[in-house]
Amino acid sequence: MRAMVVYESMFGNTEQVARAVADGLAKNLQVDLRGVGGAPDPDEVPLDLLVVGGPTHALTMSRPETRAEAVRQGADRARADVGIRDWLARSVAGGGRVPVATFDTRLEKVRRLPGSAARGADRVARPHGHPRPCPPESFYVVGTAGPLVEGEEERARRWGERLGAGQSR
Repeated sequence: MRAMVVYESMFGNTEQVARAVADGLAKNLQVDLRGVGGAPDPDEVPLDLLVVGGPTHALTMSRPETRAEAVRQGADRARADVGIRDWLARSVAGGGRVPVATFDTRLEKVRRLPGSAARGADRVARPHGHPRPCPPESFYVVGTAGPLVEGEEERARRWGERLGAGQSR
């Protein structure tokens, strides 16, 4: 069984989480890890699970304006061209065959705010009939540029293991 993890990461924190999720999934599935800029559409590759993650910007998935602001704050300009919002809009519209799990990174200090890129991504996939193997998940960073809150990388690995075990039955 095959999974693909597609991530958007401006400062490297979401990439770190995506790598940990992919490591966890790899205990039960073959895993392809892709930055959103180089990710194929799910219909182009045989998949049993798609995992999509991105940073929470202004309470949801990034937009060109919020990615430009991240670059002004020191993020890598090369990572600002495309986000998961853009990729999902064109990638999942073909209809639901592949289960889609979503995650995000969020600031720990605003944990109680309602916005989430993972929930936004989930709302994009659901109307197209993609099954949800688990609720959207958030992982926390200390500040805009990171680092991850202590223990979050391991929590992401365990989440990936559980997700992969559910898909391998």
